[in-house]
Amino acid sequence: MNRYSGFTLLAVDDHEHNLFTLRSLLQQYMDVSILEATSGQQALDIALGDAHIDLIILDVQMPEMDGFQTASMLKIRKKTRDIPIIFLTAAFKTQEFQQKGYEVGAVDYLLKPIDDNQLINKISTYFRLIEKERNLNIILEQKVAERTAELAQAKQHLENIVTYMGEALLVLSPDGKIREVNPALRQMLGYSDEELLGMGIGDIFEEEGDEQAGAFMGTWLEALIRVGALSQIEARFITHDGRRIPILFSRTAVTDTEGEISDILCIAKDMSGYIRQDVPAANETSEADRPS
Repeated sequence: MNRYSGFTLLAVDDHEHNLFTLRSLLQQYMDVSILEATSGQQALDIALGDAHIDLIILDVQMPEMDGFQTASMLKIRKKTRDIPIIFLTAAFKTQEFQQKGYEVGAVDYLLKPIDDNQLINKISTYFRLIEKERNLNIILEQKVAERTAELAQAKQHLENIVTYMGEALLVLSPDGKIREVNPALRQMLGYSDEELLGMGIGDIFEEEGDEQAGAFMGTWLEALIRVGALSQIEARFITHDGRRIPILFSRTAVTDTEGEISDILCIAKDMSGYIRQDVPAANETSEADRPS
């Protein structure tokens, strides 16, 4: 038999002998921790204190603060509002009496004098429900932890790709401001992160001729909106020390849920080693070397 070790029950009754009877019965069948209160105020003080309470057995007829008032006070407190309450009463006086108990948050009623089997069965039922919910929460927490670890691993994998990729990567805002860069770009241009972030793309980018430069700074966003990506663009980066580095450039638009561009991804490949130098052919001679 599951004796529910680890659960805590608060018994509230203004008669000591009723608490003794309830305590003796619970200890006979269960290993639960039992807290006791002889008034509604004392019950509130215990429930709102450091103790973690799983279930409350609450007498309805008590002086000063009755069970209904006590339950109402428990239900408006964040710490105690979800604790199940079973009312104990000498009799269901009227249908309205019973309805009032449910309205203030009771989950069940038990009649006095207490039926031992009925009491133990009802308490066991609520403890099983609580136990099931706890187990489900543990499973859910495990799944959340596993998913969080998977996402962190995927994020780290993506960050490693971005960090160690050979091409330069920039993330731009729709107005052309630099938001993020990778190490390859910093190394290529000779800038630090602090210097690059917030700069305009035009500060580090140069295209052939005024017309192309104007197209980059003027109509490139419109083109991205239409096609989503522009690739194989020949251009040059301007380094920190003023050098021009030939690049092959691609731009891709990232859109939000409303279809608006939120970021522009730019990838540039250093073409310095691929530029063909015009030199005289081996079988050609210059004008100065020709005989007169």
